[in-house]
Amino acid sequence: MTIAQSSLDSKNSTFPTSSGDRYELQMGRHSRSLAPLFIAFAAARAKGKALDVGCGTGSLAVELASNPDFTSIEAFDLSQAYIAYAKARGADPRINFQTADACAIPFPDETFDLTLSMLVLAFIPEPQRAAREMVRVTRPGGTVAACMWDLRGGLVFDRMFWDTAALLDPKAMYLRGKAMSRPITRQGGIAGEFKTAGLQNVQETTLTIAMNFADFDDFWAPFDGGEGMFAIYVGAPGVEKKIRRALRLAYLDGSPDGPRAYFATAWAARGVRQ
Repeated sequence: MTIAQSSLDSKNSTFPTSSGDRYELQMGRHSRSLAPLFIAFAAARAKGKALDVGCGTGSLAVELASNPDFTSIEAFDLSQAYIAYAKARGADPRINFQTADACAIPFPDETFDLTLSMLVLAFIPEPQRAAREMVRVTRPGGTVAACMWDLRGGLVFDRMFWDTAALLDPKAMYLRGKAMSRPITRQGGIAGEFKTAGLQNVQETTLTIAMNFADFDDFWAPFDGGEGMFAIYVGAPGVEKKIRRALRLAYLDGSPDGPRAYFATAWAARGVRQ
């Protein structure tokens, strides 16, 4: 049996991170809604040892722990800030959070009965490497599954931001194209990587949740929160005020400020290791 060498200095992520609190504001609160749908599709009857690849602030691992049939749950992320936040949650003692690289998973071959990754693969420069690693650490007969938002048309709040910004700024048009052009976020993207990695009986579906916002300030907060490509763009000189004003008009859509719900759809795929 072999263990891939962990390489935290490889920076195998394109997602800038700053703090767990800010990630919770941007995506963690929505991940908690997606996690049970993802688990129901990927592993409704799974048990034994589970692995959460790119666990962020821990939403998927915590949801996995609601199933008493899992004897242990390993969860890791490249971000030290996210792991610190996850550990501070005081989650189930079966969960072990640690810092590690999805392209060099620090576990022996054939360790886990279930290996999952939620909303991560699009931010790994070489997602095929992560897919191969997920397969490697899964035992024969075990399940490997992953999901990613459909960035082209399934993540409404994301499209609202980039479409609005692109009308005002050529740089935003470039960044929008970069974000929307990731093949792994499209139909067949994850499933194709899984088939190439050798998984059998690969199946694909969509998972949809509602992202709820109390008002425009709640909607805007994630864009100015320090996480991901949003933070890089909004933090540039002269950008925030211009984009915020235009995006507010899009959010209000001629109505008073207040609650809004926008749908978010992810592509999910699962397969079995032979």
